[in-house]
Amino acid sequence: MLVFDWNETSRDERFGLQLQRFKALVADMEAVQQQKMQKALPEGAPILEQWALTCRPVLCLTGLSTGHPRLVGKDRSIITSDLQLVSADQAWARTTSRWYRLGLNEDNLLKLHS
Repeated sequence: MLVFDWNETSRDERFGLQLQRFKALVADMEAVQQQKMQKALPEGAPILEQWALTCRPVLCLTGLSTGHPRLVGKDRSIITSDLQLVSADQAWARTTSRWYRLGLNEDNLLKLHS
């Protein structure tokens, strides 16, 4: 998760690096969808031996949602997708799937790490 300031984001190196990672992922997904990726797979990609699926905890939000396009209802208890961005004023958050306007929370302020 990245904390951003509406006025300073263009100067944040971490923001730019994460943006490039997501752009590369989207480009690869589009190439797969268009059936162009198989011919363009990188020959120098690392090899992962003895691999297995696993899970790891990721930051997300939980709370009472109103106006969600898929989880309809007023004050419906939800857990969001992975948390990607939070505005420094804690008024907005961007998960992998959508923006949220942030209202009140139990702690009154998130403990944000820079």
